[in-house]
Amino acid sequence: MDDAVGGEALARPDEGEDDRRLGEAIRLLRRRAGLTIGALAEKAQLSTAMVSLLERGRATPSLRTLRLLGLALDVPVSYFFEAQEQDAAGRYVVRRGNRRLLRLTRTGVLKEALLPPSKGLLEMYELALNPGGASGTDFMQHEGEKAGYVLAGRLRLTLDGAVEVLEPGDTFCFPSSVPHMFDNPGEEVARVIWITTQGRAAPG
Repeated sequence: MDDAVGGEALARPDEGEDDRRLGEAIRLLRRRAGLTIGALAEKAQLSTAMVSLLERGRATPSLRTLRLLGLALDVPVSYFFEAQEQDAAGRYVVRRGNRRLLRLTRTGVLKEALLPPSKGLLEMYELALNPGGASGTDFMQHEGEKAGYVLAGRLRLTLDGAVEVLEPGDTFCFPSSVPHMFDNPGEEVARVIWITTQGRAAPG
């Protein structure tokens, strides 16, 4: 089960409402897939208790948990973002004020989708991490690639046990099959342009 890491630097709307919205989305996808809570938990490599709590809006998922659920339910992480009205160019263009948001305020994370909704392989976000905010307490690992550019603050990136602390202007790129996690070890909000390709879960 993922630990929640707090932080007050990001705007904090009704986090209970955010958790309920995410829970409803997870439950709807699970039912569409014809899965029980136990079956989804097994497929996503999560505990049944965690999936149950998430569906009832009683827990905030980490980014790792959402990635595992997305892979198990065959949807990108961006599916869990808040819907926004799109203008006429919304098929190809995202205006700053129309970005779809994913607030995981109890874990110190805010993600803004920078690309229009699509079934393509590419995902791009602006990621904001509170001091102490993190991707989760366990390593992520799946197919595809990840890359990013640090805009502000500090990002600690752990890749297969090797730790790198990145600062503004630093960039990174690695295969998503490499076990990885990240967090903000600094005292200010870290902001990162984060790019990833979708892929199926890697064995092990």
